[in-house]
Amino acid sequence: MDRADEMLQQLRIDRSRGPARKRRPRWVVPLAVVVLLVLVVVAMAALRPVQVTVVGARAAAGGGPASVLDASGFIYARRQATVSSKITGRVEEVLIEEGMRVSQGQVMARLDPVDAQAQDTLARAQAEAARTQLGEIQANLALAERTLERDEQLGERQLISRAQIDQSRAQRDALRARLSNARQQVAVAEDQRAVAALGVDNTVIRAPFDGVVIEKAAQPGEMISPVSAGGGFTRTGIGTIVDMTSLEVEVDVNEAYIGRVQAGMPVDGVLNAYPDWRIPGEVIAIIPAADRSRATVRVRVKLHSDDPRIVPDMGLRVSFLEEADPDAEPLQGVWLPARAIVEDEAGPAVFVVRDSRAVRTPVELGETRDADRLVTSGVGEGQQVVLGPPEGLRDGSRVTVAAR
Repeated sequence: MDRADEMLQQLRIDRSRGPARKRRPRWVVPLAVVVLLVLVVVAMAALRPVQVTVVGARAAAGGGPASVLDASGFIYARRQATVSSKITGRVEEVLIEEGMRVSQGQVMARLDPVDAQAQDTLARAQAEAARTQLGEIQANLALAERTLERDEQLGERQLISRAQIDQSRAQRDALRARLSNARQQVAVAEDQRAVAALGVDNTVIRAPFDGVVIEKAAQPGEMISPVSAGGGFTRTGIGTIVDMTSLEVEVDVNEAYIGRVQAGMPVDGVLNAYPDWRIPGEVIAIIPAADRSRATVRVRVKLHSDDPRIVPDMGLRVSFLEEADPDAEPLQGVWLPARAIVEDEAGPAVFVVRDSRAVRTPVELGETRDADRLVTSGVGEGQQVVLGPPEGLRDGSRVTVAAR
C-alpha cells in the first residue's frame, strides 16, 4: 500500500509552479512598431489628395476656323521707353508710381533747378546789357548823322574845312558798323538766354507718350544722368513707361512648319494665366530671319483686345487658324492636349475630375493636330480633364486642382 501511494505521489502534477515561459526575442516589439508606422504612412498617403493640373475640353464641331499650328510666345510692347533727363542733375521730386497712367507731356519728375536758374538769370542780364548798348549806339549814330548833315551844309558855304566834314562822315560810318555789331550781339545774347531757359526746362522730365508706368527707377536726392556716370550711384532713368495700345505677341515657330503661317492669318491666343480665355487676333508679319540655334522663325501677332489683363512679358499659346472647308463634314468630339491622354493595355483613356475625384474614362481618338488630339467619344465639351496624369493617379483617387 505504501508502495502504491509513493508511485501515485510521483505521478501527481505540482500545480503550484506555473508553466515554463518561453523567452521572447528582443527585436519583435521594435519590428511590430515599425510595421505599424509603415501601415499608417501608407494609409495616410492613400488618403492624401493628389495635386493635378486640369484643362477644359474644347468642342471640335462647327464650320469655324480650324487650327493648323500651335506655338508658344509672349506679350511685348512695341512702344516702351525708359524716361531720362537731357542733363545730369540731382532729383528733387518724383511724381510717378508703378501702375500709374501718364499722358504725353505730363511731368514725371523734377531736377534741382538752382544751377540752371542761375545760368538763365545771367543770360537774361547779358541780353539786357546788349540791348542797352545797342540803344546807346543808336542814339550816338543819330547824333552823328545830324552832325554830318550840318557840317555838309556849312561846307557848302565854305564855313568849315573839308577835313572836318570827312571826320564827321567817318564817325558816322564807325557808329553804323558798331550798330550792326551791337545788333548781332543782341541776337547772340537772346539765343544764349533761350538756351539758358531751355536748360531750366530740361530740369522738368515729361512723359514722351501716353502710357502706364511699369517701373520707378529713381528717388529724390539721387543723381540722374542721360549717360552712365559715377558708377552705381548715378541713375540713368526716372522710370519706364509702356504704351499699352502697342502690345503685340512674338511667337517662335519651328522652321519646319513656317510654311503654314501667312500674314493676315487669323489666330486664337490663350494666356497661360487665363487658360479659359481665347483672344482673337491676326498675324502681322513673318520676320525674315531664322534662329540657327533653335531652328525657329519669329512671327509677329496682334491681339484684337485692349483688356487690362494683357500685360507685357506674359506667356501664351497661339493657335494659327485656317478656314475650314465648307463642303467638309464638321468634326465631332472635343480637342484635348495629347499629354492628357493615357494609352496602355486597357486602351486610351483620360482622367475626368468629378467631385474632387479622378475618374478614369475610356475614350475613342481621332486625328492629331500638333500638340492636340481629337477625342470623338467619352468626353464632353467643357469637362475638366487631368493634364499629364501623375504616376500615382488611380481611378477614384481624390485630387486637388493646382492653379495654372
